[in-house]
Amino acid sequence: MNDLVTLSCEACQADAPKVTEHELAELIREIPDWCVETRDGIMQLERVYPFKNFKLAMAFANQVAELAETEFHHPGILVEWGKVTVTWWSHSIRGLHHNDFIMAAKTDALPRS
Repeated sequence: MNDLVTLSCEACQADAPKVTEHELAELIREIPDWCVETRDGIMQLERVYPFKNFKLAMAFANQVAELAETEFHHPGILVEWGKVTVTWWSHSIRGLHHNDFIMAAKTDALPRS
């Protein structure tokens, strides 16, 4: 488990700083199973979690939703048979903030039974 899991999200306003290239290189090492994707010019963190069936995938997606509500930071969640794709980015700054890395680490720490 990394230090990101112990942190909480901060309120992110439209003028909040995006992570720098240097910060990105350091932070991504703490969540090695995540990929940086760019969609419509917006950098996002994404990971696909495999599951044995739809019911387990849905249960995990619900855990991610509860986590998002607790931290007041919300991802994209795609539930399919046997997998859940989670995508974190900060809508207000149209890119990546420290909050996204915190949430990715917290998502990794959720139980997947």
